[in-house]
Amino acid sequence: MNKKISLGAAIAFMAIIAAATFAITMVFSLSSFNDRVNSLRERENMYKKLAEIDSVVRLNFYGDIDEDILQDSIANGYVGGLADKYGKYLTAEQYAQLMQDYDGTMVGIGIEGVKDASGYMKVTNVYSESSAEFAGIQVGDLIIKVDNTDLTAENYDQVIDGIKGEAGTKIDIVYRRDAEDTTVTVTRRSVEVPVVEGSMVGEVGYVKIKEFTNTTYDQFDRVVNKLMNESGAKALVFDVRNNPGGTVTSVSKILDKLLPAGDIVSATYKNGKTEVLATSDSNEINLPMAVLANQNSASASELFAQALKDYEKAKIVGVTTKGKGSMQKIYKLSDGSALDITIAKYNPPKSSNFDGIGVKPDYEVKLTDEQEKYFEELTVETDPQLKKALEVVSALIASSQNNAQPDSSSVTASQP
Repeated sequence: MNKKISLGAAIAFMAIIAAATFAITMVFSLSSFNDRVNSLRERENMYKKLAEIDSVVRLNFYGDIDEDILQDSIANGYVGGLADKYGKYLTAEQYAQLMQDYDGTMVGIGIEGVKDASGYMKVTNVYSESSAEFAGIQVGDLIIKVDNTDLTAENYDQVIDGIKGEAGTKIDIVYRRDAEDTTVTVTRRSVEVPVVEGSMVGEVGYVKIKEFTNTTYDQFDRVVNKLMNESGAKALVFDVRNNPGGTVTSVSKILDKLLPAGDIVSATYKNGKTEVLATSDSNEINLPMAVLANQNSASASELFAQALKDYEKAKIVGVTTKGKGSMQKIYKLSDGSALDITIAKYNPPKSSNFDGIGVKPDYEVKLTDEQEKYFEELTVETDPQLKKALEVVSALIASSQNNAQPDSSSVTASQP
């Protein structure tokens, strides 16, 4: 049976709906307006206090004011006042250097090293086709003097930082090898920083990932393909110990190569909204895997380890990671400086956010204080974490080979 309502009742019903809609709109509008007013009042109070400070200082301060330093200090103080653990203000020079780091390039002579007990630099890596390589510098050499300045424990950081400079400029380096000192003049050049290294340990491919920059994926792709296709790796061990992280884009591309179809990473913003940032296609690498991680593995390197664990692609060996599960974004300002502030927390594919908690290993293996101190000098024989990872993937190799073999009890011989 159809029920009919009068025209007057219908109009009254529509009026009620309109009134309710108007009331709800007004509530949200007033809330938004009040937020803006409060924000404007807070901003006005901030400007008022800053103007008052500036007035007092300019009238009474005895010294000279460097306006550039003052502006940078004000901006730095503002970001410091946010209590953002990872937020920072970048000067124009710092921003330019950071962008160069993300591009995976540097201007220098192409070496890496660690401080020796004597205060000298012990060379741990010489970049391929770098100025240092052409000059004859080798891994194990001690850099003892830079442009007539002797390296000491006190001036080490300052002198080593001075090796960087403008492309095309020259620098004198004195290195010691087998108690013999050699002086060479080296030209600074722009070089791509090798952040991915690979080698075979038995039948296992070992891949060291130092940082996630814009060049990491291409290097990773070349290294992993070579280990699998040319060297015949039957398993992979990824080492992200002491990896400080990097860009979400870089680590997502690498995980896409390793993982099956599905989400890679999502971000949860201040308003509670969660957004998927990257997904993986169906192509994946089906080899036994392990990830080496430690207390200095942070940010993107933690995501790398946890994502592989979430998809049951790898076991984690080492100790609990740093616990940096927040995402920062860089906003470039008009004068070339920039703000780097936290905008969200990012989440692994299937597990919860690890910010402040860290990623826990499947196999906890700790290094001694002595091993930590000389970490860069550890070898397969002296690195207990690496030995455990190799043991884990070797067991998985053996298990997969046994599963691939037919059960002899179910095989019957054919009759001639």
